Amino acid sequence: MIKRFTRTALLLGCVGTILGSCSKPMRSQKTGVVYNNKYNGGYTRFKKTHPAPGPGLIAIEGGTFVLGGSADQDVMYENNNNRRRVTIASFYMDETEVSNQDWLDYLHYLAITFPNDREAYYNATPDTLVWRRPLSYNEPYVDSYLRHPAFQDYPVVGVTWEQAQDYCAFRTNQINENILRETGRLASWKEVAASGKGTDQPFDTDMLLNNQYGGKAGKNAIKDLNPNAKAGANGKATRSVRMEDGILKPSYRLPTEAEWEYAALGLAGNTQFENIEDGKIYPWNGMGVRSPKRRTRGLILANFKRGEGDNMGVGGSLNDKADITAPVRSYEPNDFGLYNMAGNVNEWTQDTYRQLTFEDVEDFNPFRGNEYTNKRLSDPEKGILAKDKFGRPIKDAAKSNKKMSWAEFTAQQQGAKAPATTVAPTVNGVPAAAPAGATLAGKPFKADQRGFADSTDNTLYGVTTLVNDHSKVYKGGSWNDRAMWLNPATRRYMDQGDASAEIGFRCAMSMIGPAEINPGNRSHFSVKKPQAYKPKK
Repeated sequence: MIKRFTRTALLLGCVGTILGSCSKPMRSQKTGVVYNNKYNGGYTRFKKTHPAPGPGLIAIEGGTFVLGGSADQDVMYENNNNRRRVTIASFYMDETEVSNQDWLDYLHYLAITFPNDREAYYNATPDTLVWRRPLSYNEPYVDSYLRHPAFQDYPVVGVTWEQAQDYCAFRTNQINENILRETGRLASWKEVAASGKGTDQPFDTDMLLNNQYGGKAGKNAIKDLNPNAKAGANGKATRSVRMEDGILKPSYRLPTEAEWEYAALGLAGNTQFENIEDGKIYPWNGMGVRSPKRRTRGLILANFKRGEGDNMGVGGSLNDKADITAPVRSYEPNDFGLYNMAGNVNEWTQDTYRQLTFEDVEDFNPFRGNEYTNKRLSDPEKGILAKDKFGRPIKDAAKSNKKMSWAEFTAQQQGAKAPATTVAPTVNGVPAAAPAGATLAGKPFKADQRGFADSTDNTLYGVTTLVNDHSKVYKGGSWNDRAMWLNPATRRYMDQGDASAEIGFRCAMSMIGPAEINPGNRSHFSVKKPQAYKPKK
């Protein structure tokens, strides 16, 4: 019986191999040229995929909702949140807030990658002095909150908006490097350690995609089918991973204010056939802040300050089980599966704050804070990116809102004056000679549009008001806030260089590909495959 099973398995394996070898090759739908063939140019095409989220992320299916619509009171007393219907694209978001252990991982990376750069490590260290209060004895938290193992799964605090940006960049590079080493596209971690030299340079995703990362190829490095490719030391022609391969993850970033509010509400659990059955004031259902379920009846659903002088309730029956912050997986997640979207710590968002942000807002992926940049080239002719001491590309403010001509592009990169785009004036409809130096009419492009459409004189920001282009939105309420701040529509701001014991953050990632995440048994239009093409002999 065992022998018969073995023969059957071998037969099926052979049939599978034959069918695989006889399968039709992928062809260009417009030229008919076969992909992945080293004899016709060697263009490599991977199969279309819907990439999985990075570690720690949860898929958030986007949709329409009323931004600011869950607010039940104007807590800022200044018409701070006008309701606007908007659409949020599907994206990924961290299941939990970034914890102390997550941040210690980051500090360890800096210590081993840049052992002689004390400044880099110092600048990345959270400000633990945020725990100090003139009339409180919080000194134990100053010394132990970040580094003691007892607090390792608590949310990191004392982190500025700027430090959060740097962490997102680190996390992007760390996950992509790990993917490439564990899948054999680059030399494995063990091989790198055995060499005694470490990596040739700090890993950076942008540098890799521009073929400027000098790391050793791994045993599963992608074959280079380009007929002009040269064989390496192992006798094989291999190439670096490209974006087209679908292997690398998109960049981690802070969520926009609109994304954060949408994810916190979690209205997906209250929706049936596009009908929202119940609205929400908090990330959970109901008007109160206590659990109505029989097993947990009466328990506080988030970590916040119930009243003045009441951070955790009465000894022997603590209401939220936390005096300051709580572990990042405390309490029940919302309908998207996200923990602590109300209470515990406020969370930084990507947006620049304006009091009436939602009066002027795009209705798709609303965001305020765009700072357009271009990667600087050290050699425009060869396409070589300039990099800083950490191996990251240097970015400059964008000079144009459209693709420049090659002459304009190279002139800009080399610091020369770009050739003017002249206008041909007319006299009674007949082209006339253009005056020297005439340029296209219209507003000059401004790379930094954080204060877009502001009617207030920018020179007054930071003088007559604390609101300026460095003011960033944070949301969610904290362990030291009253319940009114747990409403996802509430919003406050702080300077991007300041930190607090009540503010942490979580990361997000843009979703690549189809917007629908869980099709389930929903009806769909069928998607037809392109007609097969093969030249006739």
